[in-house]
Amino acid sequence: MKFKVLQDNLRKTLWSRIEEGDLTGLRLAEQTGFKQAHISNFLNRKRGLSIEGMDKVLNVQRLSVLDLLDPGEVNKRASILPPSKDEFQDVVLVDDKVAASEPLVMSMNVKEILKFKRSFLRKLRPEMMGNRHHWERFVMIKADGRESMSMYPRLLPGATVLIDRHYNSLKPYRKGEANMYAISKEGSCCVKYVEIAGRHLVLRPHNPAYPVEVVSMEEGKKPSDYLVGRVCYVGIET
Repeated sequence: MKFKVLQDNLRKTLWSRIEEGDLTGLRLAEQTGFKQAHISNFLNRKRGLSIEGMDKVLNVQRLSVLDLLDPGEVNKRASILPPSKDEFQDVVLVDDKVAASEPLVMSMNVKEILKFKRSFLRKLRPEMMGNRHHWERFVMIKADGRESMSMYPRLLPGATVLIDRHYNSLKPYRKGEANMYAISKEGSCCVKYVEIAGRHLVLRPHNPAYPVEVVSMEEGKKPSDYLVGRVCYVGIET
């Protein structure tokens, strides 16, 4: 893919955020330190950005180059999972940081490949907020000690957790039952119940012996930006 195409895709992404009310040209200029006219000229195709300028815009908007690539192109060149023709679907096990930040998981970041029945995965309902269509939908992580014990007995250390990254809404999956979410926090992710209080995310444990955490949302960010996905399966090794 050519650099010009990447710039065009970045423009489309920025315009989408502007049209949704999540961004303005003035705010982007303030975030990047560029003059507003410079940003306006870029958005209106009157000029391009240098590689350093692209990096700065990607950084302040929490974007990766992968967000600008065509998913089909990435899959052809760098993906992981060969198509499976049987009744099972491969799901990759990755680190927390990868689950929280990589729309398409590269082969070098795959720790293990696990199998799930296609019929089970097809029954899971997505509830997508924002542009998540190009994200690989299902990934798995391993629960670590302290974080998993905060959700005891629903979670145990070493449990494998299946995350539906196309479910980043706070809408209850089942009436009267709180969703468990993988939440992006400090570059990684943790598993908690989530509530909203103004411009804060309230992360609640299941185990009352552990404290409630409060995360302040950055300006321009929505709750859905912090929800990596809904926990839809927990596997415990015995």
